[in-house]
Amino acid sequence: MKCIPLVDLAAQHSEVADAVSAGFARVLGQMELIGGPEVAAFEREYAAFQQVAHCIGVGNGTDALELALRALGISAGDEVIVPANSFIASALAVLRAGARPVLVDCDPVHGLIDPVHVGSRLGPRTRAIMPVHLYGQMAPMEQLIGLGVPVIEDAAQAHGASRLGRSAGAWGVAAGTSFYPGKNLGAYGDAGAILTESEAIATRLRALRNYGSERKYHHPELGFNSRLDPLQAVVLRAKLERLAQWNTRRAEVAARYDQWLSDVPGVRRPAVLTGNEHVWHLYVIQVLQRDGVLAALNAAGIGAAIHYPLPMHLQGALAGLGYRPGEFPVAESRSTQMISLPMHPHLTIADQQRVVGALQRALKAAH
Repeated sequence: MKCIPLVDLAAQHSEVADAVSAGFARVLGQMELIGGPEVAAFEREYAAFQQVAHCIGVGNGTDALELALRALGISAGDEVIVPANSFIASALAVLRAGARPVLVDCDPVHGLIDPVHVGSRLGPRTRAIMPVHLYGQMAPMEQLIGLGVPVIEDAAQAHGASRLGRSAGAWGVAAGTSFYPGKNLGAYGDAGAILTESEAIATRLRALRNYGSERKYHHPELGFNSRLDPLQAVVLRAKLERLAQWNTRRAEVAARYDQWLSDVPGVRRPAVLTGNEHVWHLYVIQVLQRDGVLAALNAAGIGAAIHYPLPMHLQGALAGLGYRPGEFPVAESRSTQMISLPMHPHLTIADQQRVVGALQRALKAAH
């Protein structure tokens, strides 16, 4: 029996293989191996897709967040508020910029950063809020912006998502995103970008990603080597042409899961925050006795996974922040119950039926 993968990158590649091959040939024919027309074209196209003025391609999503922080002048002694239930890169970017991540809990219904908790943690050293648009839907941006602190969006899971008709990346002063292969818009390796409406921030970011230089061999400030590779830009351009269609397919997959799981005892389905256009990067359910259910799914050839098994405040790498077990009870509870079911635009109805059937059997066995 074949395995049903969490993400089917091979099926994606089959749709774009010809366009990618042609693009690689263009790059190699021109020998524009750093920057060049493919990168510039992708930056224009992705900015237009996300309805923002500027897109600055960088090496990966963590760099995107760090450089966005640095472009705002955030450094040692500053604090940035980050949700506890996210991939660790959200906090690592703050630490790499020299600042301190201040963690907050999520809301119990959607798992998104909770504005009430954010408001309670604002202090004299707070320089920014970094909400994570988790699993494909946006955080309640209008409430966060209303707190009066600059907002840098972590939009790594929200390619094409919107809130109240406004795209991810178009709300905050800047947004960092990742094009890790498994994302809705994924490269063939690491890649990332920063989105911003500000000409001044965009200009500074273009220098920061290139050794702090706007003019070759002139380096007025400390910079980094974090540039989007033109071969990755080729892949991203080919996939971007299909992203809206792929996101529509993801929504159809999510709708079938919602329907078929609606009367399955013991399953808590994901909730969509009113006003959000969800792009379903992940379809995350909650169940009791999660580890046993997950093991049974994997044994049945279902590529389910956990996003994320350990909240950030319990990660050894962040022990120096001084947080203790129990400080963020919603994030901790969710981390013991969450399962990500296979979710990608090439998932067939038959495969989904098999996923749901395996889940029902696993739940019965667990109880």
